[in-house]
Amino acid sequence: MQKKKFTQSLMQWHLQTNKREMPWKGEKDPYKIWLSEVILQQTRVEQGWSYYEKFIQQYPTIQRLAKAKDEQVFKLWEGLGYYNRCKNLLFTARLITNKYKGKFPDQYDDIIALKGIGPYTAAAIASFAYNLPYAVVDGNVFRVLSRVFGINTAIDNIKGKNEFTALAQEVLDKKQAALYNQAIMDFGATVCKPMLPSCIHCPLQKNCIAFNSGSVNQLPVKEKVLQKKNRWINYFLFEYNNTMLIHKRTGKDIWENLFEFYFVETEAQQKWTDVTIHLWMNEQLGIKKYQVIHISEMFKQPLTHQQIKGQFIKIKLSSIPASLKKYEWIDKKKIKKIAFPKFINQYLEQLYLQSALF
Repeated sequence: MQKKKFTQSLMQWHLQTNKREMPWKGEKDPYKIWLSEVILQQTRVEQGWSYYEKFIQQYPTIQRLAKAKDEQVFKLWEGLGYYNRCKNLLFTARLITNKYKGKFPDQYDDIIALKGIGPYTAAAIASFAYNLPYAVVDGNVFRVLSRVFGINTAIDNIKGKNEFTALAQEVLDKKQAALYNQAIMDFGATVCKPMLPSCIHCPLQKNCIAFNSGSVNQLPVKEKVLQKKNRWINYFLFEYNNTMLIHKRTGKDIWENLFEFYFVETEAQQKWTDVTIHLWMNEQLGIKKYQVIHISEMFKQPLTHQQIKGQFIKIKLSSIPASLKKYEWIDKKKIKKIAFPKFINQYLEQLYLQSALF
């Protein structure tokens, strides 16, 4: 997708369609922006919302926070965890009150030099409070950019972070940095979601590389996924006219060079029902005509350092959507000759015995 077109489309969506509400949205006070970002660093928005409102009510200015007793602030913070965030909050509030006479720094280099503030938070404060041209790069931004531009570089190593930061800066609307940064974060949170992204209603769909190559669920790539103890991998067995979709695994992950079906890896167990399958098929692939043949029981496979869990969903299609045409479709009678990982084979062996699939 052309970078200029991406920026224009995103801004148009933000101004015409985006309805996401949050108490700090549109805020220009750097203290309140900083406070919201610190609270949200390792906290879900739903939980952080009430804490933000309590803090603003109790400490409406940075000077009031700086004068507060540690015990009072820690009590208000109770339940958020990661108390270093709270300690840094107090330290920095007092530094700004004493060194900067209560005025929050208005230059990026000065902001990022403050204790507890990293590149993301510094960019958020610089852009939202002062409209300075710094792109925020958080999980939402990684996900949107990796999918739209089809980037397979892992987002959790130095190379990936540098690549995505450079791209984020390149597509930033330099004149409207605050609006743009809010747009891309909201877009990732409401449209280009980790699970069940609304691909079929996405204004970027036509030029999204991940959508058009059927790889939405494989992006963004994380190197550290290999270190997880529990992984949930769910397989969709798509059948069309006696052919089935298969895919060869590549990259430095489990089961490299073995084949598999279309998979969706989730952070936790996903309850697959006719309703959730319909939502996923419609929202992500835009498929309305299909038949759910069956939903399997839970399967498990222990590996040396991981436990793989997941289900298999067999679906009969009336046509192949454009996003799945890049995959290999083979005669289902040849499935027995394909090299699959044990996790898939244990499922297939059960079906062979039951004559439920082939």
